[in-house]
Amino acid sequence: MRSEPAGTDGPAPAQSFVPNRVGAYECRAWVTYYRREWARLLVASVGLVRAGFRMRWDRTLHGAWLVLRANQRWATVPVNDPDGARRCMERFYRLVAEDSGEALDTVEAARLEVEWWRVHREHQAAGGDDPADALVEALTALYAFVYRCPPAEVRLAADLRARAMDVSDRWVEAGCDLDSGLVAEERALLVRSYAALLAAVHR
Repeated sequence: MRSEPAGTDGPAPAQSFVPNRVGAYECRAWVTYYRREWARLLVASVGLVRAGFRMRWDRTLHGAWLVLRANQRWATVPVNDPDGARRCMERFYRLVAEDSGEALDTVEAARLEVEWWRVHREHQAAGGDDPADALVEALTALYAFVYRCPPAEVRLAADLRARAMDVSDRWVEAGCDLDSGLVAEERALLVRSYAALLAAVHR
């Protein structure tokens, strides 16, 4: 029997999703985020939340709005609002838990979510070419907590997603060109990441 991380009980939420769809929607979300195209980010977030968490439509729309607001609160440079971002993500994870009827510490899930945002921003500012160990660890911690998996089983998914972020960072540095081949590279890595996560969840 699989052991569960401390502080969690019951099955994990959203254990069934299509990696191709989730990866494509997340790629679109990242592209629109960095181009500050908020309306398009909301549309991408609706698709991402629906594909990734399979909530009923009213909660999907509400959840996508919360994700958008969290990203807007996080995006401001140089001074942003991490507490506000965490509050939005806590409300988002509460919707996920309520829709699934499964137990989830939503405060901790939100903390772990925004923590990897923080680690990525530091890594992005440092201009690293390879995924930082700290970023992979932050993503691993989030996945292990939300999906009730041993960290070792979700580390590959975390590593691939971090690599997709490095591609995204190169795309941003190059000027956010929609026709850049880096977008397709980023999307492919995200699809592989979610395929690895789905395999870990059902291992």
